[in-house]
Amino acid sequence: MRIATISFYLFGFVLSLIHPAIRVDAADEVVIGGATSLTTIEGAESMRAAALAVEEINRKGGVRLNHRRIPMRLATIDLEDAEDNNRKTDSLRKLEQFIQVEKLHAIVVGPFRSEVLLSAMDIIARHRVPLLETIAMTPAIESMVLKDPRYRYVFRTGLNTKYLADALIHIMKYLNTRFGFTRVYILTQDIAWARSTVAIMIKLYFDRMGWQVLGADHFAYGESDFSASLEKAREKGAQVILPIFDMPQSGNLVQQWKEMEIPAMLCGFISPMIGPGAWQAFNGQISGTLNVVFELGNIPSDRHPPASAFYRAYSDRYGGEIEAGHGPAPSYEAVYLLKEAIESASSLDPEQLVACLEASDRKSSMGRLRFHKGHQIIFGTHPEAEAVVCLMQWTRDGKRRIVYPPSIADGEIEAPFVTPPPR
Repeated sequence: MRIATISFYLFGFVLSLIHPAIRVDAADEVVIGGATSLTTIEGAESMRAAALAVEEINRKGGVRLNHRRIPMRLATIDLEDAEDNNRKTDSLRKLEQFIQVEKLHAIVVGPFRSEVLLSAMDIIARHRVPLLETIAMTPAIESMVLKDPRYRYVFRTGLNTKYLADALIHIMKYLNTRFGFTRVYILTQDIAWARSTVAIMIKLYFDRMGWQVLGADHFAYGESDFSASLEKAREKGAQVILPIFDMPQSGNLVQQWKEMEIPAMLCGFISPMIGPGAWQAFNGQISGTLNVVFELGNIPSDRHPPASAFYRAYSDRYGGEIEAGHGPAPSYEAVYLLKEAIESASSLDPEQLVACLEASDRKSSMGRLRFHKGHQIIFGTHPEAEAVVCLMQWTRDGKRRIVYPPSIADGEIEAPFVTPPPR
């Protein structure tokens, strides 16, 4: 056994002496904390998805622990951390109080913003409460987990920016092969996860493969007029406009793109354009747009039945379909991963839960779920082998069609406009 591995387990043993496991095997219920920004569509729907999983588990008798079954309970709190960093201290204080008051055994969903999550990792380490993050996307948490055993309680079941960039790169390659596109104009929200995604794409793909990045404009949270940037994209002869936004105002970008008849394909992530309600909300003026759905299951798939099963269960329970492209499916699956870890460990001890979570191998609505050494779920293109990120396109008759990856695609991408000649 390597010295580093021995040190890791000695570290955990010493912590167990300092912080005795008083919350564990004699518990009458498993208390799961749901903590995120509940005013966002991603946060609200992720919490509902987690609650659905808890209800399903309890209907079947609860969690098996030491030859008995005990119920799960989901306690929730609004961290109010979506809009900016001005209230980060308040969000962190609320999270710590939540852990202490509710005596949580684990946390799901987690902080909305990456900036808050990175600071929250010290709180998680101090209280030794496993966190299965599903929304914040910074890849920095993986390096922190790898470098410092104090952070081993943090896992992520949702997509991170590295996997998002990888998926978008493959999509851009497809657009290049099928349509010959090589000119892109980038519009992003001025937030860490969006900036990180763009930086990775420029460095690893656009610069290396001869694409022209005609411009990159960044917008503060709440900005709603994108017309000047769209006009610049037109003037410079963009063939693809790559948007990356999670703010609700970004829906205006699609409306302005349509109204101005910009002859470039709109392909990226605009949160308000993902769900089935977008067609009516924007008067059917969104056909042709391409949107990344961060996790399979947030959209149903005939070619991966577990995704459709979760999607239907959510719709039946809440009387409406999933609108978010990021968060609900990994939040639902996070609860089941915790259940399986508890039953495998026969304990609620955090050290044993961490070990069992690391060994997870679950077939799910998202695809196959396994963590790599940095505690990030592995994403790819085949649901039998890994979790899947997919691309959908709005058709002219108001349907959402999965067009990537090929393993689950229902059709090919259609270009909504004839692109202009090179300038």
